Amino acid sequence: MSRRASAALAGAAPVFAALGDETRLRVLAQLCREGPLPIARLSDASPVTRQAVTKHLHALARAGLVRRRGPGRRRGQVWELQPRRLDEARQWLDRISQQWDDALERLRAFVEQ
Repeated sequence: MSRRASAALAGAAPVFAALGDETRLRVLAQLCREGPLPIARLSDASPVTRQAVTKHLHALARAGLVRRRGPGRRRGQVWELQPRRLDEARQWLDRISQQWDDALERLRAFVEQ
């Protein structure tokens, strides 16, 4: 793997780590379905506390998957999806999928010989 590819993969690691948590995945799915939402709406649909949802949102924000916008610290703020980072993750999964397809094709060709 080239240095550039290795650095890109290292940059994608926080995204996959953030997506590895069920609560964060649920929050992200809700933002995908419903668009930007305030913390109250996000926590109403969650089995965990509002404080826990806030911590998960901050983890998603550190990974570049969501961002907070609006005035003040709480009132009027909403959280929104940052689709670019999800697209980058999808591209990595597409590459891995293609590598598996190529490996399986080589195996099939070897077995048929």
